[in-house]
Amino acid sequence: MAHDLSLAQNHAFDLARTLMVPVTLFQVAGEYGVLPSHEIDDGDDLDIIHEYNPYDRQPAH
Repeated sequence: MAHDLSLAQNHAFDLARTLMVPVTLFQVAGEYGVLPSHEIDDGDDLDIIHEYNPYDRQPAH
């Protein structure tokens, strides 16, 4: 978990490109985290910020 949004965004983008799977950047309890998108359940109490798809060629921001 990270407290810096910019750092979390960079890690999320890098992780998506490394694993070549969509990853989701989320916030919970004032901290940011990243998980592969398929591991997130609807029942999780997460504030989704952005999903990074390595196959999407558009700018992330």
